[in-house]
Amino acid sequence: MARPKGSHLDHGRWGEDVATEWYRRHGYEIVARNWRCPAGEVDLVARRRRLLVIAEVKARRSDAFGPAAAAVGRAKQLRLRRLAAEFLRITGTHGVEVRFDVVAITGSTMHVIQHAF
Repeated sequence: MARPKGSHLDHGRWGEDVATEWYRRHGYEIVARNWRCPAGEVDLVARRRRLLVIAEVKARRSDAFGPAAAAVGRAKQLRLRRLAAEFLRITGTHGVEVRFDVVAITGSTMHVIQHAF
């Protein structure tokens, strides 16, 4: 998992690439990356059978400003729940169980926190 040199946006895209590959290796189909609607953006939407995963990816070069997962506080969680409802409505997706994950990458260490909230 070689980290990119460059801007924090490059680092964020790299983190999403790493997370995408993790989900694919674990049998998920990637439904959307950087899905946007007027209410905001979802980093990653993955699906395996009837399970739809809404994943927030946080990639940091170091933990100097705290752990990556700590960036997903209560307000962000509520926003992701609203965005998930919009995704389901807009895409017409029905009959799925929704799970919220946080993919926290610090340096070159990744933790996928399933059922994060």
